[in-house]
Amino acid sequence: MSFMNFKVPYHSDEYAKKVAYFSMEFAVHQPLKIYSGGLGFLSGSHLRSAYELRQNLIGIGILWKYGYYDQARNQDQTLQVTWMEKIYSFLEDTGIKFQISIHDHPVWVKVFYLNPETFKSAPLFLLSTDLPENDYVSQTITHRLYDANVATKVAQFILLGVGGAKLLDEMNYNPEVYHLNEAHGISAGFYLYQKFNKNLDEVKKRLVFTTHTPEEAGNEKHDIYLCQKMSYFCGLSIDEVRALTGIQDDQFNHSLVALRFARIANGVSQLHGVVSRAMWSKYPGICDIKSITNAQNWRYWADKQLYRSMEEGNDHAFDDRKLYLKKRAFDIVADQTGKIFKPDVFTIVWARRFAGYKRAELITRDQARFRELMTNTKYPVQIIWAGKPYPMDYPAINDFNNLVHLSRSYSNMAVLVGYELALSKRLKQGADCWLNNPRVPREASGTSGMTAAMNGAVNFSTDDGWIPEFINNGNNGFVVPKVDYLNMNTHDQDEYDLEQLYKILQEQILPLYYDDRATWRQIVKNGMRDVRYQFESNRMAHEYYALMYNA
Repeated sequence: MSFMNFKVPYHSDEYAKKVAYFSMEFAVHQPLKIYSGGLGFLSGSHLRSAYELRQNLIGIGILWKYGYYDQARNQDQTLQVTWMEKIYSFLEDTGIKFQISIHDHPVWVKVFYLNPETFKSAPLFLLSTDLPENDYVSQTITHRLYDANVATKVAQFILLGVGGAKLLDEMNYNPEVYHLNEAHGISAGFYLYQKFNKNLDEVKKRLVFTTHTPEEAGNEKHDIYLCQKMSYFCGLSIDEVRALTGIQDDQFNHSLVALRFARIANGVSQLHGVVSRAMWSKYPGICDIKSITNAQNWRYWADKQLYRSMEEGNDHAFDDRKLYLKKRAFDIVADQTGKIFKPDVFTIVWARRFAGYKRAELITRDQARFRELMTNTKYPVQIIWAGKPYPMDYPAINDFNNLVHLSRSYSNMAVLVGYELALSKRLKQGADCWLNNPRVPREASGTSGMTAAMNGAVNFSTDDGWIPEFINNGNNGFVVPKVDYLNMNTHDQDEYDLEQLYKILQEQILPLYYDDRATWRQIVKNGMRDVRYQFESNRMAHEYYALMYNA
């Protein structure tokens, strides 16, 4: 097929406005390993819902030769980071090749296409510099997602933004909206600024921006002179960049510039919207920040048989299905760790990206209480951890490895590797309790609990991200009561949350699971029902059109 004058191969009058959605990562389906974690899970669900709703939206991303990384084990079972070349026969070569400037040097870009019918997602175009026409350094731009080398990472941002915007021109696509999913692609703003004769109003008319994190690391800054040297600003001088962006120091803040170039932006939960507005309010010239709470695609994630049993009111079939799902997940535990978990034992799962503020090991910090929990014969428990730290995040890798070492002492504790879409789904199906304990208010949204609820797991969480909009404590999940965290130091906050985790777990959750199974089952069902509509990505994809694209 020809990609000149490309059109989305389906139509809907309700969602007719033409949108290009830029993201560094997309978790569309397990075989396409171009994602690291929550940002990718979110964008993958967004593309699936855009397809289901027949929205006039295409995705723009990067084809990572080695993906994020492959999570393997060293000889002593600790974390090993490995990179393996990925080969995808299901991607189509578009035949499109063009050049962009990186470091004042022409770099060839080749474009691949994921057909909507392959994985039932909106059309996705993926950029690669891994071409024989490029020198080796240019080839490595698309080797590793979030490369640890600063210059390489800036080059990746240029590729996504400038390369993505230029691709749209190459195809004569001319979107009415350029949607940046995080600020990685804000270099597109400088490309568009040049395209529209240095008229920033023309850029603002078309640009919308989603900010995903209040974390410092998530709102990246780079030396403005490095960015200039790397050709980030599409030919503008430093003085022109300062006048255009309002940045007077030497740190180019990608998120701040995105908020100044966009006509509208959004946080990814109601709470994150509040936090973002407060966080950015001290900066002049930023756009309005709305809230559109993240969501996940029900059709892809949910266990349909569990829902069918619930809707039929067949509790026997419902319980039987959940036991089967647990057994199937525990096969993976046995395969990886040699430990046999029991499907009738209460199973806690903590699984997501390992990051300091998410506190993977919080429940283990009081060793005496943890041992008491793990050896309790009246209310036995099993706990599984999984998740990928960033490959250079050594404190997070250390947390992972410490959990591996601790698991040697317990036959009912397992730490798994290979946390990608497939394992994520299996662990959510295998969980009775989905444990989530980030430091409030540092989790912007945190969507893993949504898909856990879609598979019959009860959320147990600190009150952060999307949780305040979802959990009705004791009815569809359990939440640590919020206190004045802002006036607590980190140590006191961790101590309070740890105390509450044990108190709620031992006094409410475990007795309910073992002594009042009917009530427990009802809590599971309430969570499944409540998550299905409010936190389903078709709702989210609709809101982006209603509140952002058409606004």
